[in-house]
Amino acid sequence: MLSAQTASSPKELLQQLATAVLDKERALRLVVAALLGDGHVLLEDLPGVGKTTLALALARSLGLAFVRVQMTSDLLPGDILGGTTFDPNARQFVFRPGPIFHSVVLVDEINRASPRAQSALLEAMAEGQVSLDGQTYPLPDPFFVIATQNPMEHQGVFPLPESQLDRFSIILSLGYPSAAAEARLLAGELARVEGLAPVADAVTVQVWRQAVGQVFLSAEIRQMLLDLAHRSRSDGRIRLGLSPRGLLALRRMVQAWAFLDGRDFVEPGDLRAVTLPVLAHRLLLREPGSAAQMAVTLMQECWGFGP
Repeated sequence: MLSAQTASSPKELLQQLATAVLDKERALRLVVAALLGDGHVLLEDLPGVGKTTLALALARSLGLAFVRVQMTSDLLPGDILGGTTFDPNARQFVFRPGPIFHSVVLVDEINRASPRAQSALLEAMAEGQVSLDGQTYPLPDPFFVIATQNPMEHQGVFPLPESQLDRFSIILSLGYPSAAAEARLLAGELARVEGLAPVADAVTVQVWRQAVGQVFLSAEIRQMLLDLAHRSRSDGRIRLGLSPRGLLALRRMVQAWAFLDGRDFVEPGDLRAVTLPVLAHRLLLREPGSAAQMAVTLMQECWGFGP
């Protein structure tokens, strides 16, 4: 088992986040698992359910630099990445970093931006760096993107391409809070994000990530992951299955989930907890239908259990 000191700190983070985003403990744990798994999160949800609050609360609780980028149809890659401008005092061109150079980046309504603007995020999310004008600029460590997406039936949206979707470790929705949580909200029990004090820092996150990478996967668990990936690629109902990047994201998510549970080994219950949000946005079906339901079907056929 992990030491009490190591295991309690992430729990303290989750407890603080739960004071700012009520009644969403599972979603909060998935988001923190994605952060510790060195991934990114795609939120598809209704307005006003706490997406921005979640991202800002996470950044403040970890003492990390936060920025919100509102995606619009006229946004250009340079508006996200930055660019070079001429400095008359220095008599040379200098690089001016864009908003992407923050540790926690909330990309709001990502599918309202054009494919050209969306593509500006690909290298940053996959490699933690930005390449401009022949130069490569490293992003902060940690670097974490939380993107929100409007439902596709909304007007003025551009579907995310498969290459962009695959950069996100998980997709999830917060949804409306319960009646009990909304009663607490009306009673003024919601913590003000501005008043949250850091319970960890960037170095702590790096230590946690190293610990996640050391969480043990048995041969049986690894085979279960392989079986699911190969089944998703050979199933005739699926046009595009789980990619190698997606398989690695699933491994990191189950390791992070186990770590947040205070264990240094993965058990089948961890697969049950995280597989659906890892697969739901990656499977493309040959016929109209629900990719999420297909992910559940694959879990049941391969493992004998669903989420």
